[in-house]
Amino acid sequence: MNNHVISLADITSFQSKEEEFSPYSWYRRMLNQDPVIFNEGSNAYHVFKYDYVKTVLSDFKNFSSVRTRSIVQVGYQSNNDKDKEMVKTFPDQLDIHNVDPPEHRKRRSLLSAAFTPRSLRLWEPRIQAAVDELVAQFADKSQVDIVEAYTSVLPVVVMSDLLGVPSKDRLLFKAWVDKLFLPATHENFDEINELKKKAGDEYYRYLYPVVVAKRSHLEDDIISDLIRVEVDGGHFTDDEIVRTTMFILGAGIETTSNLLANSFYAFLYDQPELYQELRNNPELVPDAVEELLRFRFHISKMDRTVKEDNDVLGVPLKKGDTIVAWMSAANMDESMFEDPFTLNIHRENNNKQLAFGYGAHFCLGAPLARLEATLVLTTFLKTFSKIEPDTTFILEDNLVSSAAGQSLTRLPIQLFK
Repeated sequence: MNNHVISLADITSFQSKEEEFSPYSWYRRMLNQDPVIFNEGSNAYHVFKYDYVKTVLSDFKNFSSVRTRSIVQVGYQSNNDKDKEMVKTFPDQLDIHNVDPPEHRKRRSLLSAAFTPRSLRLWEPRIQAAVDELVAQFADKSQVDIVEAYTSVLPVVVMSDLLGVPSKDRLLFKAWVDKLFLPATHENFDEINELKKKAGDEYYRYLYPVVVAKRSHLEDDIISDLIRVEVDGGHFTDDEIVRTTMFILGAGIETTSNLLANSFYAFLYDQPELYQELRNNPELVPDAVEELLRFRFHISKMDRTVKEDNDVLGVPLKKGDTIVAWMSAANMDESMFEDPFTLNIHRENNNKQLAFGYGAHFCLGAPLARLEATLVLTTFLKTFSKIEPDTTFILEDNLVSSAAGQSLTRLPIQLFK
């Protein structure tokens, strides 16, 4: 396997898909026994405690985002590159993930410029219209696979609309994104790499002429905004815009899809009484979204490179060491969250969760994900008085590996008007 990619399976060693989908026992063990540990299999340090994770994510003087190894492989390895480097998704001047402040602030501001003067307030009607359209398709049914009909489709519809992609082609993006964000292991690296290469090539060939055409017909979308952005007196090339949208689209689809699907799973299996409480009190939905991010966002993590020898985490770290910060484990730290392994939407500090990261690299799309989740859940709650699980559903048979750990491929729900 390419030694640039860190295989987390070497430390987690989950025995089933279901255990990885609900890794609470593992989190509890690591938090209590090994809050900072070096794992030989992954050749990396791993950090789990809330305060330690925040330190790794925010102390860029000791922990750098400039890395030679990473837990995330979005690009693919080219057989033609002399040094077998990973093909980058982000062009250098828009790569906000592999750079530290102060350069990071400059690059992030360029990417943020692609979202102005648009605001969440202006986006909301477009997202609500997409939500209403999807719900109407199963509003009169007694059962629905919520993943197929709702949670996997809505983020694709929203992101393709905001990017400015023709609506007739939007489902193509789901298939490409699913492949581009596939995790790789020692055993399947070559196979996964080939899938990523094919998906990346297809995506590029599709979107490049779309970007070229938009230069003559600018509209109210992200691609048009990226075309308008001025960079040191110049503008982004078509190539740069295509590769940047690949990452924006992927991040906007996969993370939100998982959050939405996991939210419905929580309503059915983690805390069934929560659905009725939210239906009776829809003003609590934003609090519920925050708690679901804390409790049901699976395996959220980021990696950093030790910049200088230090012991700020209580262990001797050497320059060049790789360290993985487990945000989802930090969200289960009882020193920060009381009774952390219980889903509690009334938790006063659930907005302190770290699912979207912390510090300078806090997820740029977090406000959009929160808005989508709030609109999706609120509309569904208004439409259906009650939901119940399908008694034939077997969780282990309906999970698939993804960048977020295990993702639901199917979740049947009984619906009541």
